[in-house]
Amino acid sequence: MARVLVMIPSGEVYDHDCVRWYNYRDVQKSINHYHNIGDAFVFDSSLKLMNFDKLGVLPIADPKMEDIDRLREEYDYVFLRGSNYIHSHMDWRNTVAVLKRLKLPVLGFGIGAQAPVKGKLELSEQTKTVLHMMADSTTSIGVRGAYTAQVLWDLGITNVRIVGCPTAFRANNPNMRIKLPALEDVKNVGVTLRREVSPAYAQDIKRYLTFHRDLVKELANRFDVTLMAQGEPEEKKLVFGTDVQKQEAMQALKDNDWVKNWYLDDTMEKLYREKLFYSDVVSDYEDLVRTKDCVLGYRLHGNLMALSNGVPSVYFTYDSRTVEFAETYQIPSYDVFSQKDFVLEDYWDQSLFDKFNRAWFQTYREMQTFLSENNIDHKMTDVMASQNQPQRKVA
Repeated sequence: MARVLVMIPSGEVYDHDCVRWYNYRDVQKSINHYHNIGDAFVFDSSLKLMNFDKLGVLPIADPKMEDIDRLREEYDYVFLRGSNYIHSHMDWRNTVAVLKRLKLPVLGFGIGAQAPVKGKLELSEQTKTVLHMMADSTTSIGVRGAYTAQVLWDLGITNVRIVGCPTAFRANNPNMRIKLPALEDVKNVGVTLRREVSPAYAQDIKRYLTFHRDLVKELANRFDVTLMAQGEPEEKKLVFGTDVQKQEAMQALKDNDWVKNWYLDDTMEKLYREKLFYSDVVSDYEDLVRTKDCVLGYRLHGNLMALSNGVPSVYFTYDSRTVEFAETYQIPSYDVFSQKDFVLEDYWDQSLFDKFNRAWFQTYREMQTFLSENNIDHKMTDVMASQNQPQRKVA
């Protein structure tokens, strides 16, 4: 069993391999703070794939170098939780100095690059150095898709394996397949929300928000919906806040020009008051998606949580990150900035989800190979070995 350090965790660990947000019992401590609970999905899922008997955190914000020396002796390797690290604004703080001192393998566990809306992706020398240090310390770096793999190749890093995201495989069931129910049997639908958006990545904010609004309203007219938020403070306050905080949150939404003009109308306000869900505990999202016939929307990891549990999902892509995930897993997806109408029936097609099933299985195999070739003690099944076992004859 391994002794594992995590770099840039997202939440506190309990029951060995489960994750919830820090101080989750006291929501007021973080109710004004934006944190994407989807990052905790990835952390939780990563732990569920690995075998380990000791877990620690590698400090990079304010490290004491004498502590780094101790960690070198007490742990076997480091993993970098999969997320969007390869972009022009990433600040690695003291990572280079810490890794040079630590001298342990650093596993990139489904990391990704983010392309800007305009211009070329420009990376700092610090980012390039960290990526090269990781590549030099392990057999391979695990990335989420072809775009990120190309970014690394352009930096001269060729020991890259496309593994998608650990969240997809959190159930660790290589036989998982999406089988669509008849659309007329679909009653309960989760809609993953992402109201917060940056013009650096979404090319048309008005289109992004108005389509988002209209999609939610259309689905709410057709199904019993749950609106799944993932960390914006106003949404958190509407779920967990005091009466005063709920009033403040709704007023803050109404005072935001983008939201007021393109997102929040009377119908959306009613849905926000009656149908909104948020939790600081990863397992609560998993319990929720298991009750749904379908989960779809703007949230990459919220949708992926559903797919990992065999629940159909359609992605709404709006940046290079969401496009890359949809391409890696061949998930049926709709481009938010396209000019065509979204019609759910066009995507409710088993042949489309069979493409996902094949890509998911192939990527499961890549993730298992990635962990094995990097000498990571893990729980994933070697599907090639199991398929090549000789069959026993039945008398």
